[in-house]
Amino acid sequence: MTKTSTRETPFSLVYGAEALIPVEIGEPSTRYTQVAEESNEEEMRIILDLLEERRKIALIRMAAQKQIIERYYNRKAHLRYFKIGNFVLKKVFQSTKAANAGKLSPNWEGPYKIRGITGKRWLRVRNHG
Repeated sequence: MTKTSTRETPFSLVYGAEALIPVEIGEPSTRYTQVAEESNEEEMRIILDLLEERRKIALIRMAAQKQIIERYYNRKAHLRYFKIGNFVLKKVFQSTKAANAGKLSPNWEGPYKIRGITGKRWLRVRNHG
């Protein structure tokens, strides 16, 4: 299948040509029968010479698509910045739930008061109860 990010098939990026399925080789098709042996070898040499260029173009397309996705995400993302003294809730994960907690148990615990910020994604909290 052709990938939307590269507009190429993974097989063609690796080998430089489109794959022929065994049915096309066993049953003559127009794609298989119109190929002469000499012209096929010459065309394969040309395709292999241009393969590195096709790979570079595919990389450029992938980078452009990633930038588009990043811009879309940044438009939709609502970043939250916390300060010392704010109150936060902590998500309760399946591994930290009590042994007999069912599906109606709370998904959040807290509130916790932020005591310090130790990194980009880490907060030091104190139980506020």
